[in-house]
Amino acid sequence: MSLLEICQKSLLKNNFNCEIAENVVEASTFIKNIIMDIKPQTVSYADSETLKSTGILEYCKTCSDFTFIDTFNPDESFKEQLVRKKEALTVDLFLTGTNAVTLDGILVNLDMIGNRIGGITFGPKKVILTVSLNKIVQDLDAAFKKVREYTAPRNAARHPELKTPCITMNKCMNCSSPRRICNSWSIIEKSYPKGRITVIIIKDELGI
Repeated sequence: MSLLEICQKSLLKNNFNCEIAENVVEASTFIKNIIMDIKPQTVSYADSETLKSTGILEYCKTCSDFTFIDTFNPDESFKEQLVRKKEALTVDLFLTGTNAVTLDGILVNLDMIGNRIGGITFGPKKVILTVSLNKIVQDLDAAFKKVREYTAPRNAARHPELKTPCITMNKCMNCSSPRRICNSWSIIEKSYPKGRITVIIIKDELGI
């Protein structure tokens, strides 16, 4: 059994739904099929490079079958975007990614303001997470190390306006910066209710 299959088996055991996609095109098809099945009235998302790579956000922005709440509308101020992020916590379907998933099927995430982990853990009726191969790690210790030392500094580098030390040093400095992005951790051992969260593992290295 491959590591990917071990991870899928563990996720299913932990009450997550889990699909394995050969590529981003198949991942997008999986998401569209879920949308057609559950028929959500409202859909939104939180930032995820892996999710963006599937192209599903462009589909959601143009689909007339539901109301799409855009939490990163460039025409809105940060304050207005925060209002949308709060609205996203009550949607029928919430889309995003995860920073890491362990081989025993546990999801690990680290957020700046908590809207992503908030949407994953509570609020939206259904959640879909897109996960690439490089997000799969051995255990919780490996997850914390990867997210803190690798993922977080590179996420910060996508937003140079934050001016955090990790952007300059390219590693976590455990800073006290007012724009620090490492503020809230979440560890999700099981999906509750069963099947509320669907994890789509993509056979590719995507995102950060």
